[in-house]
Formats: sequence, C-alpha cells, structure tokens
Amino acid sequence: MANDPINLSFDNLEVAFASKTNAQLRKTYWLFAAMNNTGLMNFGTSAMQTALNWRLPINGLVKATIFEQFCGGEDINECQKTVDELGKFNIGTILDYSVEGEKSEAGFDATMREIMATIDKAATSKHIPFSVFKVTGVGNFDLLAKVQEAKNMTDADLKAFDRVRNRVQTICAYAAKHKVRIFIDAEESWIQQPIDQLADEMMAEFNREEAIVYNTYQFYRWATLPTLQQAVFEAKSKGYQVGAKLVRGAYMEKERARAAANKYADPIQPNKKASDEDYDKGVLFCLENLDTVAFCAGTHNENSSLQLAAEMKKRGIAPNNPRVFFAQLLGMSDNISYNLAKAGYNVAKYVPYGPVAAVMPYLMRRAQENTSIAGQSSREFSLITRERERRKIQ
Repeated sequence: MANDPINLSFDNLEVAFASKTNAQLRKTYWLFAAMNNTGLMNFGTSAMQTALNWRLPINGLVKATIFEQFCGGEDINECQKTVDELGKFNIGTILDYSVEGEKSEAGFDATMREIMATIDKAATSKHIPFSVFKVTGVGNFDLLAKVQEAKNMTDADLKAFDRVRNRVQTICAYAAKHKVRIFIDAEESWIQQPIDQLADEMMAEFNREEAIVYNTYQFYRWATLPTLQQAVFEAKSKGYQVGAKLVRGAYMEKERARAAANKYADPIQPNKKASDEDYDKGVLFCLENLDTVAFCAGTHNENSSLQLAAEMKKRGIAPNNPRVFFAQLLGMSDNISYNLAKAGYNVAKYVPYGPVAAVMPYLMRRAQENTSIAGQSSREFSLITRERERRKIQ
C-alpha cells in the first residue's frame, strides 16, 4: 500500500495529549521513565508480584500508578469515568474483563456473565462500539490444547468442550440480540484452531445481516493471511459476513520457545518485516472485500495506520465508515488514537478492568511489552517528554 499524502500526522502532540492535565502528564512521564529502565522495570514488577503473593497492602500503590495508566477500573462502573473521558474526544471504549486463570466451571460461568454485563453496558452507551472476550476465560486452556491435538479425548472432555461452545454461543447470541459487535480474542497457536473453529461457527450463525462476531487474526504467524483469506472465501460461499480484528500478535517469545522445545515448525514469521508485510496485505485484503468484511485494525504501528488511512482516501472510503475501525490499548499510542479520532476516523481503546490483584498478569505483560518491544517505551517516553517541553512543564 502506498503512503498517499493525507492531512494526518501522529506528531501533533497537542492533540495527542489534549486529555491530560499538567499534573497527569508529569505522572505519566515518571511512570514511563521507570518503564524505560529495563533493570528497574524487571525489579519493580517482580517486587510487586511478590508483595501481592504475600498479601502485602500495596493495592493502593499499584492502582495509583501502573493500574491507572493501563486499566479503566476494578469493575464496569469504575470504568465509566474513562468511557466518558475518551468519549469527549470521539474515542470509543472496548471494555476488556482482564481477570485470568479461571479453572473451574463456576469460574467460567461467572466470566461469561461478566462478558454479558459488558454487552449490556455497550448496548446503552454510544461510546462503547465493541465487547470482547477470550475463549480461555470461559473454557480450560489445557482442554483447548487437547481438542487441537484431536487425540485421547474422553467423554468428559467432549462434554466439557460442549460447555465451552455453549458459553461462547450464549455470549454471541446475547451480543446479536443487543446488536453489539463482539471480538473473540486470539491466543496461543496450540489452542488457536478450536478458537478459530468456534469463531467461524459463530460468524456463520450470527453474521447473516451484519458483522456481529469478529475473529482475531495475529499476523506475526506466517499462516494467518491464508487463514483470513479462507474465512472470507467461506463466508462469501455461505452468505454471511466476516468480522476481523487484525493484530500483529502477543505471544512471540512463548511461541518460539515452545516450538524449539517440542521440535515443531516455528509458527512465527521469520522477522518483523515479514509480519509487517503480511499485516498490511491483510488490511488491503479486507478493504478489497469490504462488501463481506468489517474489520478493526488493532495496531500501535504508525506506518500501518497511516497506510490504512491513505488507502481509504484513495478508494473513496469515508473515515467514519462503520466497517473500518482502528484500535489501540489504553495508556499507549495516544498520538495515534487521538489524532485519528480528530481527523474523523473510527477509533477505540481497549480498556482492561478487574480487581487489582486479578489484573496483575495483564499489567505485567504491558510492562514487559513496553520494555521488550523495540522502541515502544522509548517512543512513549519521548512523546511525553516532548509534550512536557512544549507545555514548558518542569
């Protein structure tokens, strides 16, 4: 995709940080200064986890720092302030219940009810364009791995997977009833096949008139582009719509390590360039099939975002076309989110929420991601530093 010159820049920091007061900007500056220090970040996250494991009273500290940056609140009601703040700048909220590690049937049922509560919230708010869930929130991880291996499945396993399918179907039916679009998040490659299968089944059932159910496609895997193309081919032949969330991916180190340990072909692209190229090909493919596909470009990559905006302009697709969304995580890449929204594009932020201790695995990943992704924390820190200088904040 060629980068056409368009009136869009991610360097407008006045727009990017318009929602932050001077005090908030100072606080964000010091947080990212810490996250930009790998040694300090590793020590801090380890110390926080230890303190939580020992049940030391640090919830207040966590909530006032890293939790406040990347999460909306401890429950749906606490997230309302974030929903309202983002909404002032025409940015939507995607409420993401980020409690992980449920193992029991009762826990899976409770998570299902919580996801349905986010759908209720979305149905009554003009600022919440999507809901989202992980299949591992409503089903056992090891069971999904067993389903993918397709061997040694007991009657109990088959019944357990039926319960997983029923929960997924219940959530998607509830979303369809309330006309709320819902993302099914991607997960590790060794459980992704049954997730794709469930997503395809749900799209075939609920996307007859419009895209309600969205599957997620991780383009740091070399098999993803053909998977997306096949999903669209199936939808065209069977007369339903595809909802697609396009991301690069979130489990690279884990994927490579497992492939090496178990001596199977590495599912991850050979390098970042290949991931970027396939991601942009996937976006272009969606635009070429916009009669069948509604999609969300979930990316913190400035170039990919500019290319999508340029391609929309080239094809005469309005910035606010309801079939095209951009999305970023709360607390990251505000220069992309706020400038896109200011230019009239559909933008939403993933807003994780849940009790502080329960959301810690998510927060640890965000901290590690900002430290490990090439230039991510440095970029965020640089943008905040430049805005402090622009405002002449000491």
